[in-house]
Amino acid sequence: MTIEEPERGRADRDFLYGLQKGLTVIECFDDENERLTSAEVAVRTGLSRAAARRCLLTLHKLGYANYDGKLFTLTPRILRLGYAYFLSAPLPQLLQPFLEHLNEKVHESCSAGVVEGEEIIYLARATSKRTMSMGMYIGMRLPAYCTSMGRVLLASLEPEDALERLAKMKRPRLTPKTCTDLEELSAILDRIRHDGYCIIDQELEVGLIAISVPIYNSAGNIVAAVNIASSSDHIVANEMVDRFLPSLLNVQKELRPLVKA
Repeated sequence: MTIEEPERGRADRDFLYGLQKGLTVIECFDDENERLTSAEVAVRTGLSRAAARRCLLTLHKLGYANYDGKLFTLTPRILRLGYAYFLSAPLPQLLQPFLEHLNEKVHESCSAGVVEGEEIIYLARATSKRTMSMGMYIGMRLPAYCTSMGRVLLASLEPEDALERLAKMKRPRLTPKTCTDLEELSAILDRIRHDGYCIIDQELEVGLIAISVPIYNSAGNIVAAVNIASSSDHIVANEMVDRFLPSLLNVQKELRPLVKA
């Protein structure tokens, strides 16, 4: 994410551009960029070096970042920003017991997520003893184009909107089975719209298979997705529908009147 400066005389008086800069600086840290200089942050955010440095030093003084004289890293205090959502938003708290019950029933890892931009974000999760090597957790972000929940949520969009979003995404081939072709992905989304569910067979990670369904609110709008994930050592993809889809559809049905519009 980069920042575009407002044109002179057209600034929104209700918009705090300083806050925007600070949040953008926070977001430029990730698993591949854990330690950054102020110059690197400036490149990643589009800020000037001076502005990036001021933001970083402010985060350091507030306890949100460490600084060793050259490199900046985020501190655990940053988790307060994310967990404020999980503690205050009703959806994750509503989903969690349903996932735990589903996990007890199917003995596989169960998750719920929403789409944001090019990624899905895990809102709730109940983990099986058969953990996947990726180590998925609440708050984790994964690419939408090659995950079962991501494709279900992309399929909830108008076809033109979904295709436009896919076209803008980076779509690396993460495994030999990852589908990255735009036309093929569009056809997959059409099939999901018809079937009402999505299966991923080792496209995100070798050995990981998953099935997802959308979650509707009381007005009939799709607001999230729920999945069951397993290992190809225990089940093949074409068995997922018979074994897990009825349980997922039951969760979908039970949640619909509870998720308020």
